[in-house]
Amino acid sequence: MASENGRYIKKWGGIITFSILAGLAGGIGAITFRILIGLVHKFFFVWLLPKVSYQVGDFNLGYILLPTLGALVVSFFIVKYPDIKGNGIPEVIEAVIFKGGNIHGAFAVIKTVATAITIGSGGSVGREGPIGFIGASLTSVLARRFHLSKEMRKLLITCGLAAGIAGAFNTPLAGAMFAIEVVYMGAFSINLVPIFIAAVTGNAVTLAVLNRAVEIDIPDKIGYTLPELPLFFFLGLLLGLLAAFYARFLYSAVDRFSESKLPELSKPLIGGIGVGFLGMLFPAHGIFGIGYGGMRMAFYGELATWLLIVLGLTKMLATALTIGSGQSGGVFAPSLYIGTMFGAAFGQLVKLILPALEPNPTVYALAGMAAFFSGMTQAPLTQILMVTELTRSYAVLPPVMTSATIGFLTARFFLRGESIYTLKLRRKGYRVRTGRPIILETISVSEIMTREPVYVHENQTLLYVEHLIGETGHDCFPVVNDNLEVVGVIGIKDILKKPISLKRMRVKRFTNRAYGVTYPTETAEDAFEKLMAHDRNLLPVVESPQNRKLVGVVTKRDIYRAYYRGLEGMYID
Repeated sequence: MASENGRYIKKWGGIITFSILAGLAGGIGAITFRILIGLVHKFFFVWLLPKVSYQVGDFNLGYILLPTLGALVVSFFIVKYPDIKGNGIPEVIEAVIFKGGNIHGAFAVIKTVATAITIGSGGSVGREGPIGFIGASLTSVLARRFHLSKEMRKLLITCGLAAGIAGAFNTPLAGAMFAIEVVYMGAFSINLVPIFIAAVTGNAVTLAVLNRAVEIDIPDKIGYTLPELPLFFFLGLLLGLLAAFYARFLYSAVDRFSESKLPELSKPLIGGIGVGFLGMLFPAHGIFGIGYGGMRMAFYGELATWLLIVLGLTKMLATALTIGSGQSGGVFAPSLYIGTMFGAAFGQLVKLILPALEPNPTVYALAGMAAFFSGMTQAPLTQILMVTELTRSYAVLPPVMTSATIGFLTARFFLRGESIYTLKLRRKGYRVRTGRPIILETISVSEIMTREPVYVHENQTLLYVEHLIGETGHDCFPVVNDNLEVVGVIGIKDILKKPISLKRMRVKRFTNRAYGVTYPTETAEDAFEKLMAHDRNLLPVVESPQNRKLVGVVTKRDIYRAYYRGLEGMYID
């Protein structure tokens, strides 16, 4: 008993120690990244802008040059390291689910520098996703340094992500929940302990150095009335629809740039020029960079309804140009900005049409922020907790919960269970659905298949199949031709109650043509779905869609065994 207790204490002592280290890594990474962005921003907007300013009426054409120059610098990184494009969260998901918790350290450094240049020069992207990625990548390096197990590496890079997000917003609960909802899907309650420890540590480190984690400024003493709740439902519906459309629109922009015949170096330049032009029109309203200044104006009611709508649309276009052209940065902050603008505009319209309700547009701005972000990321609990932590109050929780939940469900319906992050993974060939445990998706068919299967030649008889069933105990077999190519499947259901005269005939006359096959590169989840669709206990594994040569078989039993092994591996107690 004493030795068992000693092992338990030793194990959890190690887990908590590494959780704290992950939190420190996430917090230090967040601080370093923000300082780097600040230095780049000062170079472009404080030192360079006065030197290139050229006033034409009310517009300073010098603004166009800033993100263009930043994009030019980043384009050299992109040409050599194309994987640095985008926001970094999909790469963390990929590392946790498909790569055993490994993120290459050099890749992380290059992405950090490229993202800092993009944001600091005015690119319309956020820093929170990249901050989370930095925390995850530093923790991955730490885990490999100490030769930790694959499951511990996966858990710890989730801790690093949580620490980064928590430090970025001064919201430890929301940071932990984001990591759980978006990355560590299907986590057990005991596994949440190190994630929360890391989030609290990362937040504490950021506050200790920077004093203030986030620049989002929200008025005090805001509230709502009960008759307004249906309006928050409708707001969630509208922004959920908008989120689903915008997630697709972002990747259509990526496709248009990637498919164009333009030289790779010129694509970020075009995006930079477009962002520079849009930012020039609204230089003080948050189109450049992260956009928290514009959000503050919306929360305090300083913007007209028409301007709120225009700013929301402009930010959507600027972010699509930045990300679509291949630059590096996150969608976290732009999602908050866009949702805030449309939510505030909705609130002002309610105030105009239904003044008797005495609505507060700030509450609608918060609810819109929660609805749009929840739809884009499929992480509603993150936003509900984040608003609660940012406002330091539960007063607006019901309207925020209503809008966030409806926005999440609406976007989920139109995105078919995808999110802005998993859509990128799908383009790499990975299938990840949000909101459910990720176990079978992490296991390949090649890991679980039987490589020397029992099979039947198409010219053998049903009597031979009957003999094989009795000899092997199997109830289903792949059928092959002379080239060992799969031509069908036959099983006990195909020969039951057949007279002896028919059983002397060749298998190819009775082969079930409605059958499925899988490939070594597919996941156990893919194989399981095919087995269920064809109501079989066995699935032939062939080399590829072009080559039907039999290389193995997968059974339901193989998949069940793999599922429980994966389940056991996720549980750290």
